[in-house]
Amino acid sequence: MNFWDFVAYFFWIFVWVAYLMVLFSIIADIFRDHSLNGWLKALWIIFLVFVPFLTALIYLVARGRGMSERQMAMAQREQADTNTYIRSVASTGSAADDIAKAKTLLDSGAITPAEFETLKAHALGTSRPAAV
Repeated sequence: MNFWDFVAYFFWIFVWVAYLMVLFSIIADIFRDHSLNGWLKALWIIFLVFVPFLTALIYLVARGRGMSERQMAMAQREQADTNTYIRSVASTGSAADDIAKAKTLLDSGAITPAEFETLKAHALGTSRPAAV
């Protein structure tokens, strides 16, 4: 096996992996598209199985724009879901709850009195701890 056979081998592996990525993207898009009924989805899948290259090319030309729009809509939904989850987890509750948690940490020795005052000031919304 010479150098150019090696290069050609990796080129065809790259082409095959790229084709598989396109194929799986098309299959995911077919099932993501709610405007297609079940029969049309089955028809696209059957054509992808029996005439894969031609069907993939036709699908990308005919439905490529909708494919990208559905992908963007899904990404925006996932981002909104992630933001909602982060807000729900990051919400600490009331200032009294935060101060009670800080007091528990102080009593257990996990934080110093100065750190407790800083946490208390932060919970109360002041920029510096209250004078003792």
